[in-house]
Amino acid sequence: MKNYSRRKFIQNSAIGAAAVSTSGLISSCSLFSDKDKEVKIPQRTLGNTGLKVSILSFGGGSQFLKNNDGDWEKVLRKAVESGINLFDTAPSYTVSSFGLGDSKSLGGEERYGHILPEYRDKIYLSTKLESRDPEEAEKAVETSLARMKTDYLDILMIHGIAPSDDVAKIEKGLYKEMVRLKETGVVKYIGFSSMDSAERSKDMLEKLDFDVCMLAMNPTMYGDYTSVAFPAARKKNTGIIAMKVMRNIVGVEATAKELFEYAWTEEGVESTIVGHFGIGPLEENIKLAKEYGKNELVGIDRQELENRLAKLAGPHALCWAQPGYRDGGIIV
Repeated sequence: MKNYSRRKFIQNSAIGAAAVSTSGLISSCSLFSDKDKEVKIPQRTLGNTGLKVSILSFGGGSQFLKNNDGDWEKVLRKAVESGINLFDTAPSYTVSSFGLGDSKSLGGEERYGHILPEYRDKIYLSTKLESRDPEEAEKAVETSLARMKTDYLDILMIHGIAPSDDVAKIEKGLYKEMVRLKETGVVKYIGFSSMDSAERSKDMLEKLDFDVCMLAMNPTMYGDYTSVAFPAARKKNTGIIAMKVMRNIVGVEATAKELFEYAWTEEGVESTIVGHFGIGPLEENIKLAKEYGKNELVGIDRQELENRLAKLAGPHALCWAQPGYRDGGIIV
């Protein structure tokens, strides 16, 4: 990307030049009251990056994509205007890949590109690389930039590190290319996500210098990420974003408050990423994040919660632990 003009690319790209639709949007004034502004969602520093990220971040995957046209715009605006400042997605997060309906509907990156550019100086954008082929990385990044109508990414991650991944091969190929992209400035920080192999995640963290990792964790302890991969991340002060914090658990054996506090009180966790279907769940989670920030002491009993949810640790209860589960189009 040595001769690559980011702004020129966005201006000339057929995708990036697409007009931003304002249909279905509502005024930000109607979304929240002055009272909501009094208490902000707490922020934490994301590892060595220096980024101050909200403890509740926004996921652009299947739950977000369930929102119909005319609704997802409101959900996204509500999130950013309530203090959520980290927005993650992936190229494979499309309506068709999740079997949610009209394949012509906008995917996660495109939806972000219709709303978030006007808030660009207040938020952080994160997306992922689906392929492990280093020769495909630059083009993939250019496409993501065009879809989200931005000229840089705050975070670029390898999507879904799994047992089949060869760390040595990634180091010589894709990782090297990601470092190059970081050096150009088109990508600020690099990392990876994983929900299928704590051991491989540990290897990635120990052998390579990533800025951020997005790892599965919840009180079921499924996957052993907190005991296997988290220590490696903490040792290097790699920023940790917790995912799968609530999926298939909340409302079954634990409340949203318990699950969030379990994640937020885990050493090293700077943010929890959650996809939101509907304004109601989003407002509840925002409220919990703000209330957490006001409490000096959290009364959660971590051991009791782990014991209570241990029976849910596995494919029988967690859809994302089932063989062949598709994480945005990647089979892990």
